[in-house]
Amino acid sequence: MTERKPPGVTFESWVDKQIREAAERGEFDNLPGAGKPLPNAHQQYDELWWVRDKARREGLPTDVLLPTSLRLRKEIEQLRETLRDLRSEQVARAVVRDLNERIVAWLRSPSGPRVPVAPVNVETAVRQWREDQSAPTGPPAGDAVVDQQPRGQAPPEPRRWWRRFTRRA
Repeated sequence: MTERKPPGVTFESWVDKQIREAAERGEFDNLPGAGKPLPNAHQQYDELWWVRDKARREGLPTDVLLPTSLRLRKEIEQLRETLRDLRSEQVARAVVRDLNERIVAWLRSPSGPRVPVAPVNVETAVRQWREDQSAPTGPPAGDAVVDQQPRGQAPPEPRRWWRRFTRRA
């Protein structure tokens, strides 16, 4: 155990004295890694090296390091691919509802960067899921791909929340 710093001695000189005495006793001889270069000495310093290292050791994706708003935005962009693998409409609806609950929770108390995020329309997501489930995996050989939407007619736009009380023309 180390001794206490005597009064009247500066902290720096007291530490230097302890290091010098330990070196004289040979306590720094034969340490593991002696004479070897420092690992990652050629890399630029990263303040969050320990967070990235912990995520790599735990096998976590780097998405967990993103702020909540960016994670939600990324989930919204990848929602169609996420739903495509599901086999039940109820499960697809539950996934979209869960995402919407997390979006609303973030909107109530936002933190991190202000990224525009809005809840996803459940019916639109489920309609896309149905289309993905009924669509063939690839076009048949020699057949042309037929557009399912009649020409000249656009799908009806979902009503936005701020237009809820306005009349449609």
